[in-house]
Amino acid sequence: MRLSARCLYMTYALFWDADEIENYLVAQQNDKPLQLIVDGGQGAGKSTLMNRLLSESSLQALADERPLASMPAAMLVVDVQQGVTAVTRRHCVLMSLMGLRHIAVAVNKMDAVAYSQARFESIVAELQIFVSSLPLPDITFIPVSSLYGDNMFAPSDNTPWYAGTSILGFMETLTVDSERLLCQPFRLSVEKVHQDASGLQAAEGSVASGAIYPGDDIRVQPSGRIDKVSQVVVADEGRVDKAAAGQLVTLLLDGDLAIACGDIISSADQPAQTADQFEAGLIWNSNEPLLPGRPYEIRLGSQSAVATVTSIKYQINTDTLEHVAARQLPGGEIGVCNLSLSHEVAFDPFHESPQTGSFVLLDRITGHIVGTGMLNFALRRSQNIHRQHVDIDKQARALAKNQKPAVLWFTGLSGAGKSTIANLVEKKLFAHGQHTYLLDGDNVRHGLNRDLGFTDADRVENIRRVAEVARLMLDAGLIVMSAFISPFRSERQLARDLFVDGEFIEVFVDTPLEVAEKRDPKGLYKKARRGDLKNFTGIDSAYEAPQAPELTLDTAAITPEEAAERVIQLLIERRVVKCPGAR
Repeated sequence: MRLSARCLYMTYALFWDADEIENYLVAQQNDKPLQLIVDGGQGAGKSTLMNRLLSESSLQALADERPLASMPAAMLVVDVQQGVTAVTRRHCVLMSLMGLRHIAVAVNKMDAVAYSQARFESIVAELQIFVSSLPLPDITFIPVSSLYGDNMFAPSDNTPWYAGTSILGFMETLTVDSERLLCQPFRLSVEKVHQDASGLQAAEGSVASGAIYPGDDIRVQPSGRIDKVSQVVVADEGRVDKAAAGQLVTLLLDGDLAIACGDIISSADQPAQTADQFEAGLIWNSNEPLLPGRPYEIRLGSQSAVATVTSIKYQINTDTLEHVAARQLPGGEIGVCNLSLSHEVAFDPFHESPQTGSFVLLDRITGHIVGTGMLNFALRRSQNIHRQHVDIDKQARALAKNQKPAVLWFTGLSGAGKSTIANLVEKKLFAHGQHTYLLDGDNVRHGLNRDLGFTDADRVENIRRVAEVARLMLDAGLIVMSAFISPFRSERQLARDLFVDGEFIEVFVDTPLEVAEKRDPKGLYKKARRGDLKNFTGIDSAYEAPQAPELTLDTAAITPEEAAERVIQLLIERRVVKCPGAR
């Protein structure tokens, strides 16, 4: 089969670098895609190579985006003058993590070294030694001059010592891999749910792997409920006797079980796994480091959840392949982490199915993709830990206390007046019989969080712990005052997400830095200005002001007493308390 009769996905981008955009070139004549990553270091000649390939073949280039983990083949472009660089080794590690099965190394710019056989073979030998400990298949090495077309489409007279394939020849030997997908268990990612004219429930989505027939038993996951397929409908074809991997289909089901967008439909006898905690390989793409405890959005196909990295098991040194201990993962680095999700999802380990075992992480504030990952396996703890039912719940405890539980989250710069105002609010509430508790930043660091410092990673963990404690106290029916700088929006969002609507009240104690610094009740700003106190919010560590707090208090314009009264008034308006302070 000629290459021109296939669909080809390619990218020039360094897809694990923060500032690169994943651009895919598509040339499509058939429905069966051949997918290929084209990558390499800056200046290696990727663009020149691909432009010549596209301009002198029948391929047509169209823009598209595809999940990185769906790529079964790769071409790594290496500058023969630069040789095997740190970037080259990094790319090899990434390709091994992604489970790529077919790799070609195009040793480019051979014309610049007079087509030296010795130079080519030295690069081959060095790279073969490096990849020998990686789970990579045999690699095809091709000496190329993309500028003059040597070994691009046919053997070159300039390299009589080379008897291997050309770039085009390598690409034509690749298979679409559809047979492998057909042999895997059936998986469909639900993208749309509706009822057809006859009242049957219909689930529409793309078949990731396997095949489906009318009459097959299927399992909807993560719920695990079983139903039977009544009809299989393919767009532009209507009812069919079979649908397979790569097709967009609608399944009409006999039963009326609940199905939602994002669910995975599996074959009943070979279902996907479900879990909410995993070990995963992670390629971190953000300029900001990955911090354990910080929440991100995770997307696995059409499934989504809130994900937190509970721990970084190790970072991979891509020069030596050494596993290095790490408390955070810098931008552009690779690591293995433990993930905790907000709820169970259906998945297959990546090595079994890249389609249902790969994911992306997104920043919950900006929506930007910050990481690409591969699920290795579910952690046993996700199967062994279950919530214990209790008979006395939050509502019963609140009723006994004659109040509505809530968390007042005071945030602002050091010296803004958070603790002073929170203390006044608690005194007023307590004086009128309300059941309260004040969590103060300094007090908590004397006990629960005494092991934490003031790095960004420690600040994230500090707020995560406090938010969990506040949730327990709210569950006890209390009105909780939490006074912490809590400088990052993502961590305040993490805290908010622990509570139902109306329970979390963000109070922004808005004080200009110059006012807070002038007050400086603990002398901390002076230490920070001298350089004696590192990572101090407002000086050498950022404070991200709330964008939509429930209440803003300008303590440069009002007294702490006035601020406390405004908080009390808000609690009355929200019916957290009936009428404290009205006597």
